Amino acid sequence: MGRRKTNRVILEDLEVIDAGAKGKAVARAADGRVVFINNAVPGDIVNVQTTKKRKAYYEGTAISVSKLSDKRVEPICQHFGICGGCKWQHMGYEHQLYYKQKEVVNNLTRLGHLELPEVSPILGSAEQYFYRNKMEFSFSNNKWLTLEQIRSDVQIENKNALGFHIPGMWDKILDIDKCHLQRDPSNAIRNFVKTEGERLDIPFFDTRKQEGMLRTLMLRTTSTGELMVVVQFFTASDEHSERNAQLGSKCSTLLNAIAEKFPEITSLQYVINNKGNDTIYDQEVICYKGRDHIFEEMEGLRFKINAKSFYQTNSEQAYELYKVTRDFAGLTGNELVYDLYTGTGTIAQFVAKEAKKVIGVEAVPDAITAAKENAQLNGIDNVEFLVGDMKNVFNKNFVNTYGKADVVITDPPRDGMHKDVVAQLLNLAPEKIVYVSCNSATQARDLALLDEVYKVTKVQPVDMFPQTHHVENVVLLEKR
Repeated sequence: MGRRKTNRVILEDLEVIDAGAKGKAVARAADGRVVFINNAVPGDIVNVQTTKKRKAYYEGTAISVSKLSDKRVEPICQHFGICGGCKWQHMGYEHQLYYKQKEVVNNLTRLGHLELPEVSPILGSAEQYFYRNKMEFSFSNNKWLTLEQIRSDVQIENKNALGFHIPGMWDKILDIDKCHLQRDPSNAIRNFVKTEGERLDIPFFDTRKQEGMLRTLMLRTTSTGELMVVVQFFTASDEHSERNAQLGSKCSTLLNAIAEKFPEITSLQYVINNKGNDTIYDQEVICYKGRDHIFEEMEGLRFKINAKSFYQTNSEQAYELYKVTRDFAGLTGNELVYDLYTGTGTIAQFVAKEAKKVIGVEAVPDAITAAKENAQLNGIDNVEFLVGDMKNVFNKNFVNTYGKADVVITDPPRDGMHKDVVAQLLNLAPEKIVYVSCNSATQARDLALLDEVYKVTKVQPVDMFPQTHHVENVVLLEKR
C-alpha cells in the first residue's frame, strides 16, 4: 500500500485566534476547517504551508507573517525554533499563563462536562528561565545541520554535537551552545565535557551504527547548591577489548578533568550502557567521586536524590504545588491519607506532619526504596510505603488491611488513573480526593467518572514549565 498523499496547500492570511493542545497555535481556514500551526502566536496573521490535511482540520507551519501579534516577544535563546524545548519562548509570559489556564478550564468543562467553581488564577513561576534542576543531553558524531549550513559552501569537518534531539527525529542531535533552562554551571560543564571529549579523541556516539563511546550527560542541581554529573558511556563487544581499554583510560582522564575543573560537583558518576537505548534505569550507576546522591530540602525535610530518582524538575514550583495539595487536603492531624502514585514519597512526607498516618503506593521499586530512606532520614514514622501496580494493589483487601482513608491524594502519570483505580475510589468513597495532574485532559476524563459521587470544589493550575505549553493542575473533590 502506498503512502497517503499529503495534499499540501498554502493557506493565506490566516488570523491566529488561540493556542491549543501541545502548544499549537490555532486558526480557521476559509473552508471552515481548524488549522493547527506549530510556530505562531495568537494575534499573528500568517501564511501557512500545510503538512497534513484531514476532514476536520489541517496541520501546518507558518512560512511568513504579515502581521505580528502584540503578544509576541523576542526569544532570548539562539536555538529557538530548532530546539523543541521552549516552544512558547516567543510569547510573553503573561500570555503563556492565560492560555495554560484556559486549556485547563476547557478540558475540565468540554471534555469532562464538569461544573466548576471559580478557578483560582494560575500560579506563575517566579523564575521563567534557569528553573530546571535536571537536564539530559545526548552526544552525536553527526550533528543536526541548519539549512544555511547545508547550503553553505563551507565544509563542516567537526560534526560532533552535545545537546538535544530534534523533535520527531530520534537520531538527530542539535548542538547546544547555551541553554536557558538550568542555572550555571550547567552550560559551562556541558561545553567543557564536549571540548575535553574531543581533545581526548573519545568518539561521540552514532545512534544508527550503535558505536562510539560518549553517549549522554545528565546534570542535576538542588536549591541547596549541590550538583550531580552523570556521564553515560557505550562500549563495543569483547572482541574490541584492546581498543576499549584505550578508550576506558581516556574516559577516566575525562572524569578526572571534570572533577578538577569543577570542584563544586557533589556527585560525579558514570554508567556503561551497551543496550540499544540510553535509559539508565536498568543499569548500574557507578560513583566515581563524591557521594552517589545529592540532597534537596523543603520546609526542613531532606530528600535524597540519586541518578535514577524522580523529583519534580522545578524545585521552587514543586514547593508551591505541594503547598496547594496540602491546603486542599485540609488535614487536622486525625486523618488516614492514601497517597496514590506516590513516587519517591515527597508529597506523602510533606503532608505527614498534619495527618494521623499516610500510606503511599507506587509501582517502581527503586522509588519506594528511596521513599523509605527519605522517611527514615527525616524521622517520619507515620508513613508507610508499598510497591505494586496501582490497579492490582489498590483493592478491597488493601482497604481491609490499612483502613478506610479519610483523604486520598492521587498524582498519576500523564495517562491518568486506570479505570479500576477510579472504580475503587468510588467504592472507598473518602470524604476528599485531591487530584494532582500534569495532563488536564486525562484528569477531566477521570473526574467525569467520579462526578456522580463527587463535586469539584477547588481548582488551582500551577505553571511548572515556563516557555512551554505544559501545565499542572490540582483539583479538590468533595462528596456530594
